[in-house]
Amino acid sequence: MISRIDLRGSTDDPRALLPRAELDVEAALEKVRPICEDVHHRGVEALIEITERFDGVRLTTTRVPVEELHKALAELDPKVRAALEVSIERARKVHREQRRTDHTTQVVPGGTVTERWVPVERVGLYVPGGRAVYPSSVVMNVVPAQEAGVESLAVTSPPQPDFDGLPHPTILAACALLGVDEVYAVGGAQAVAMFAYGTEECRPVNLVTGPGNIWVAAAKRLLKGRIGIDAEAGPTEIAILADSTADPRHVAADMISQAEHDPLAAAVLVTDSLALADAVEKELEPQVRATKHSERIATALDGRQSGIVLVDDIDQGLKVVDAYAAEHLEIQTADAHAVAARVRNAGAIFIGAWAPVSLGDYAAGSNHVLPTGGCACHSSGLSVQSFLRGIHVVDYSREALAEVAGHVVNLANAEDLPGHGDAIRARFEWEVPGQ
Repeated sequence: MISRIDLRGSTDDPRALLPRAELDVEAALEKVRPICEDVHHRGVEALIEITERFDGVRLTTTRVPVEELHKALAELDPKVRAALEVSIERARKVHREQRRTDHTTQVVPGGTVTERWVPVERVGLYVPGGRAVYPSSVVMNVVPAQEAGVESLAVTSPPQPDFDGLPHPTILAACALLGVDEVYAVGGAQAVAMFAYGTEECRPVNLVTGPGNIWVAAAKRLLKGRIGIDAEAGPTEIAILADSTADPRHVAADMISQAEHDPLAAAVLVTDSLALADAVEKELEPQVRATKHSERIATALDGRQSGIVLVDDIDQGLKVVDAYAAEHLEIQTADAHAVAARVRNAGAIFIGAWAPVSLGDYAAGSNHVLPTGGCACHSSGLSVQSFLRGIHVVDYSREALAEVAGHVVNLANAEDLPGHGDAIRARFEWEVPGQ
């Protein structure tokens, strides 16, 4: 079912050898470009036509009436509501601690630089709605934005034919729980274009966050610059670094838990134990057969993006998982805390047998919007910082400027930018102190 890659004894760079899903965002760009341009020029009319073409739903308005949000919350299964409330409470507790405070540094007497942290004014939050319903993504996007102090939040999610062209009611209920009343029934690249350009019903935003399919990722790439983006999210992935102490039932179940998202989802086990590799492979077959989305999971596990990687020892295993830079990384080894402390590249790290990725997806308090496709080597997951901008405020007196004026003029001359120097000289009647 799942392929094996034997890196024992190898000194090669593992990046080229590890399994990875192919995601050709560049090729998708040309397909989403006309969609985005159509929304730009025709607004709601274009959104209605595009939505009917791709989602099989004929909208009369793109915005979800507020009463539908309240209705969805009133009809929500009490057990699901309780679970969402716990998820929100824990996410708020973690994200509230991330808020940065302004800080002033006195560089010299009379000269200070203050870093002010200012929230983005308006944010568009994308919540997927394809193969599954993701109210948890509402929580993970909205909570950090609210804790950052964003004043204007809009959520969009694809319309569902089974729910009269509205997003899934559980998504609407999650929005209501969080106090978000601006919600749109628009999905795909057209939703990103709606946020970027604005329409008669939706004001343009400054930043778009949230995972989506390849068309959403391509639209984000296309419109980056007009809007800020969090990331070009690809298929979800899990890597598990495990040794002989790991329980193969847990490892197999955790690989399956991510594989059920998408046929392109990646599940990678890195281990120095051949016995564990054999046991996990043996566990996968009956567990996949017994679960609901067995066909989708089997496709993901059979794909080139998934595999079992054999290494000489945990040291080599650490090099491999750092090279892979997984969205989700589980450490199931002896002394897992010490091993986890040595990891440099991961979207989120889950330590030991009792912290599976599923916990982080819903109720650990951490954020599940994380970098994919190896981007964890340079990018972070969604957090309060994603919605803040640091602004430097420079405040110098005449005396403080005079002290450094000569150095500024000399550097301006070295860069052949005499106008920069003249802006200093003009303030001292063209006689620069220290020159």
